[in-house]
Amino acid sequence: MLTKPNIQLNKVTNITPDLLKRHNINCLILDVDNTICINKGKSMIVGANRWLLKMKAAGIKLIILSNAKPQRMVPIAQRLDLPMVALGLKPLPFGYFRAAKKMDVSIKNCAIVGDQLLTDILGGNLAGVKTILVTPTLLETSRGFKIKRAIERKLLKFHKLKCNF
Repeated sequence: MLTKPNIQLNKVTNITPDLLKRHNINCLILDVDNTICINKGKSMIVGANRWLLKMKAAGIKLIILSNAKPQRMVPIAQRLDLPMVALGLKPLPFGYFRAAKKMDVSIKNCAIVGDQLLTDILGGNLAGVKTILVTPTLLETSRGFKIKRAIERKLLKFHKLKCNF
């Protein structure tokens, strides 16, 4: 099923180099909002800096993939010291392909890490990357997101996965 993640974890910092090695992953494509950052990228989740350094030290390639415009993403990417693909058009697979190409890795050795089934996970499955779902750090309050999260709760129940939001 296209909305089912390969792996589900509470937070991005629970991803370890050993876990990635077991799944033959050498590149993580990272969503930003509610995955590695909060408050629209203004601050990072607790432990994210240390985790990023650990991943880099282990030789894991990291890149940001976001649907946001470049002018919003450039400062975040610079602060995280990561390359990025903006205007990713998730859940369409094109942004995932661009990210893998930019990192010079095979798409089959990549994984997307994100908090949304209907963008990050659906897009990752369409692109053929492994998918890692993390619990959103903060829940959005807009009506559109409330509807999206209600659909995601039903999908998680359908897939027999835990829902922590």
